[in-house]
Amino acid sequence: EVQLVESGGGLVQAGGSLRLSCAASGFTFDDYAIGWFRQAPGKEREGVLCITSSDSSTTSKYYADSVHGRFSVSSDNAKNTVHLQIYDLKPEDTAVYYCAAKFDAVCSDVSNYYEYWGQGTAVTVSS
Repeated sequence: EVQLVESGGGLVQAGGSLRLSCAASGFTFDDYAIGWFRQAPGKEREGVLCITSSDSSTTSKYYADSVHGRFSVSSDNAKNTVHLQIYDLKPEDTAVYYCAAKFDAVCSDVSNYYEYWGQGTAVTVSS
């Protein structure tokens, strides 16, 4: 059974940092794309960035202009975990953050293309 479990969210002051994690199980952590999405209160879910892995090579892709320079994604294939590092948090980053998986190394910001989703982890940024 494929499972994705996010962790690392919380309440943080503006300017602070967080590292979110997405622990995956139930599939071979090799040829995949893991997307990070977020959904702010009253807003639609948006794609933030994505990381793919194929033949031990990883690439990442940003979808939200507002996170450039502040968000980064990395994978620890030995631990089947993808991390989302967030610096200089802003109140507008407040959202529930989700990771999602698809079993091809093609990034997408279209949520319907992802087969599996975690339960989400909430990030609240106070001003």
